[in-house]
Amino acid sequence: MPFVHCESADLAYDVQGGGPPVLLVHAGVTDKRGWRPLVGSLGGSFRTIAYDQRGYGESTYEPAPHSAVDDAIAVLDAEGVDQAIVIGASNGGRRSIHLALDHPERVRALTLIGAGAHGGPDDDVESYSDEVRALCAAYEAAENGDDLDELNRIEAHVWLDGWVAPEGRVQGPVRDLFLSMNGIALRSADPGDDGTGSAWDRVGEIAVPTLVLLGDLDVVCAPASEHFAATIPGAQYEVLEGTGHLPHLEGHARALEVIGDFLATVVA
Repeated sequence: MPFVHCESADLAYDVQGGGPPVLLVHAGVTDKRGWRPLVGSLGGSFRTIAYDQRGYGESTYEPAPHSAVDDAIAVLDAEGVDQAIVIGASNGGRRSIHLALDHPERVRALTLIGAGAHGGPDDDVESYSDEVRALCAAYEAAENGDDLDELNRIEAHVWLDGWVAPEGRVQGPVRDLFLSMNGIALRSADPGDDGTGSAWDRVGEIAVPTLVLLGDLDVVCAPASEHFAATIPGAQYEVLEGTGHLPHLEGHARALEVIGDFLATVVA
């Protein structure tokens, strides 16, 4: 497994397959292993590059202000990639938006899965159902406590099962992998400010083909996905039935299909 050095970090990454390059930017509750179902579904027809961001997986770093965009560029440069299709999930989607805005020449196309962006309106918690509000309160209490195992359990419920799904909807190796990936992240030192500020009002500047995906159980992230779909010129938008924040980790059949079709269209 190769590493690339970028300022105060050594970033671990994996490369699979051949063909057009695809940079995979993971969510804030996973690491590069979370892309395995998608990589497998592409069958080697694309050159997938999945890396561990600072604070995740096998990457090492000294906590310090840094640029998450520069980290992504460093991974591309290490592989000699001038331009890639970029797929970002959740917080990785937020960082992928900044990559597309700050270095449009490096991004061939963009896929955002349950992504967010700083600078948008505050969450309207009062508009949520009683069930979701109760989860928000439990989440906040766990974040303010010292029980990382309890926080990991709650995050598995909201980010894997889904905000409006019963706890334990997703079981087996997928749940075990989530708890392992997020457990590392929860116990890692804060890597420092990542240099990405507000982008909510700038997403209309994105000028590459864009696919926006949202699981229908991921209700808290719906406003951001709807904003991206309405604001990014020509964006393709799909709400995926029966899945949550991480459809690619679940191996959700429709998610894998629509991503594969989108990539094929981009390179056609």
